[in-house]
Amino acid sequence: MAKVAILGLVGEEGLYIVDLEAGTVAPMTVPVKGALQAVVDLQKAGGSVIKGVSVAISVKSAEDISNGRFDG
Repeated sequence: MAKVAILGLVGEEGLYIVDLEAGTVAPMTVPVKGALQAVVDLQKAGGSVIKGVSVAISVKSAEDISNGRFDG
């Protein structure tokens, strides 16, 4: 099972690297190229790419999560 994911949020530039084992989230600073460049281009055009993730929900705050609320 993968322990690292790439995350992009609607309305934000760039991508983030999420390392589940280390418990960290950091902006992706390495140059994007190849297949990942196609993903970035789709993101900029308003598209979404999902692979290897079963649930992903964006919320405004951690409080929303603990209260079981999310937009959708």
